[in-house]
Amino acid sequence: MNNNNRLQEKDSGSSLICLAEITSPYGLKGAVKIKTFTAHSSDISHYKLLKDQNGVVFKYRLLSMSSSQSAVIAVEGVVTRNDAEKLRGTKLYVSRDDLPLLEDEEEFYYADLIGLAVIDKDGVSIGVIYAVHNHGAGDFFDIKVNAGQIFSIPFTKQAIPVVDVKAKIVTIDPVFLLDSKV
Repeated sequence: MNNNNRLQEKDSGSSLICLAEITSPYGLKGAVKIKTFTAHSSDISHYKLLKDQNGVVFKYRLLSMSSSQSAVIAVEGVVTRNDAEKLRGTKLYVSRDDLPLLEDEEEFYYADLIGLAVIDKDGVSIGVIYAVHNHGAGDFFDIKVNAGQIFSIPFTKQAIPVVDVKAKIVTIDPVFLLDSKV
């Protein structure tokens, strides 16, 4: 169960993969804090250009890593705190083609899991993976069950013993499903 990057969102209908989201201004000179969806926040520096959902290109410079999942960047053309505030909530993407190739068949990008069928250990259909989250306490999958409700499940070997991206199936232990208020 190796997740090469914590990429969690696909832009519907395109090959864009979300690598980060601008969460807030940082300081007075236009820098912004970002939440990254990469294995480590410094991995964002491997991508020279990022785009928003409208295709606007963001040239940036990595200033610091606040934690393993957040960083501070300076975006070209953003020079004031007010400019930075306008970017709050902007999701930053790269093309799927810009991502490194995976070398191990047990590696996958989280974005590739969204929409996969979810079954229990007996092969009974549960639903589909709706989203992937990490709020600091570990990774969780949101599962939209066949009845329409959304439940969360921790991404652990006990809760999710099998991830088969090629077969487009994830096997879970339903005992670990948690009610979600999504």
